[in-house]
Amino acid sequence: MDIIANFFSFVFGAVVGSFLNVVIYRLPDSSQSIVFPGSHCPQCNTELHWYENIPILSYLALRGKCRSCKTSISAQYPLVELCMGLLTMALFNKFGLSIPFALYWVFLAALLVIIFIDIHLQIIPDVISLPGIVLGFAGSFANPLVSWQDSGIGILIGGGILYAIATGYYLLTKRDGMGGGDIKLLAMIGAFLGWQSLLFVVFASSFTGSIVGVAAMIKQGRGGQTRIPFGPFLALSAMAFLFFQQQIFALWNLYLSSMG
Repeated sequence: MDIIANFFSFVFGAVVGSFLNVVIYRLPDSSQSIVFPGSHCPQCNTELHWYENIPILSYLALRGKCRSCKTSISAQYPLVELCMGLLTMALFNKFGLSIPFALYWVFLAALLVIIFIDIHLQIIPDVISLPGIVLGFAGSFANPLVSWQDSGIGILIGGGILYAIATGYYLLTKRDGMGGGDIKLLAMIGAFLGWQSLLFVVFASSFTGSIVGVAAMIKQGRGGQTRIPFGPFLALSAMAFLFFQQQIFALWNLYLSSMG
């Protein structure tokens, strides 16, 4: 029974992941609709048949190329489908069919879209983060894991922390080091996960972001002019907290006890 449930939860997530690919590519362009036209090759505009839209499998069957023009298809398509399938399955195993599952499923889908849009364009669309803040807070009234007080404080502190960091960085360097999209994203994370998540999310994202940033500086040779999107690190840290918050708090308590 568990195997069957896991299989269907993965398939459901992968199918939604196929739609998320459309959102990732079309949402930043206001001239495009995420509904119409149907899926098609971005190079030759040939409309895809249903059997070319099967998540992951169609990409493998077509060997990563368009059936009509033989242009290579980005590996991002199956990657997003795989990620959403695995996230949905993991979420189902953690919460079952419940209100937290529904809320955090939307949350994870939004984070996944934000990761790839920010990687490509270094923007985080307000059309995702602002409704996400509202949904996270509204959902807290039905979410047994996060109270509305924790959610509300999470919004205020989440947005406030990054705003203070961004302002301080600008005053010191006279350069913008963090966009408003990151601030709204952390507020959304605080809305869904509560203020208790923010210390870990900020620390983990800053730590991993710094490592990647130093590597990018060395590779690009641009020094302080190197720019990398921070949103993916915030989103991945939020995902880690959602699934491993008990272990994170246990390690934190262990650290505090070791300090005497």
